[in-house]
Amino acid sequence: MINVAIDGPAGAGKSSIAKAVAKDTGYIYADTGALYRSVAYYMISRNISPDDTAEIIAALDGLEISLTYKDGQQRVIAAGEDVSDKIRTPEVSMGASKVSAVPEVRTFLFDLQKKIAAENNIIMDGRDIGTVVLPDAQLKIFLTASAEERARRRFAELEGTEGVTFESILADIIKRDENDMNRAVSPLKQADDAVLVDTTDMTIEEVITLLEKMIKETEEKES
Repeated sequence: MINVAIDGPAGAGKSSIAKAVAKDTGYIYADTGALYRSVAYYMISRNISPDDTAEIIAALDGLEISLTYKDGQQRVIAAGEDVSDKIRTPEVSMGASKVSAVPEVRTFLFDLQKKIAAENNIIMDGRDIGTVVLPDAQLKIFLTASAEERARRRFAELEGTEGVTFESILADIIKRDENDMNRAVSPLKQADDAVLVDTTDMTIEEVITLLEKMIKETEEKES
């Protein structure tokens, strides 16, 4: 099996790019960020604050999360509910950054991620895939872009949404970067053997082409 680990900060385009590359290569795509978002959504929907570590840990006992694939698209099921379309709000995004710093949450999701990777040619993206979840992945990529460029892209996706401004998105991204890089457990960092890809001045098509070339080279090396 070939495992491709893609790490990087919020808004770097990891999910969009990984989905496109997986579709072109026939690999399974696993969006680990969606798993953490689903935990955050579950807590928020039950009026549990993402800052209340004790309550979060207690609530994990009643939570089951799974990934399914429908028409080639990943769907996230949390507590029997398809939450795939409900976990992309700024509130859930910030909540995900907070719950992901809880060691018990990371342990809770770790086995699921490892199981998926062991059974498939997979492209998995997140914050600590190459450093913690799949340290033996055959290809590791650290995908990034400037905070301003990441905010611009996210604003374009959410433009027209009430209360969403470029300034608020940029502030959220800067705050989330700080949270992710400075948390005590599995902080965001580039693995020593990861390839750095800065997409600030690249189109999504250019990034996809580059990653597919890297995967092809990895397959040839492993064959």
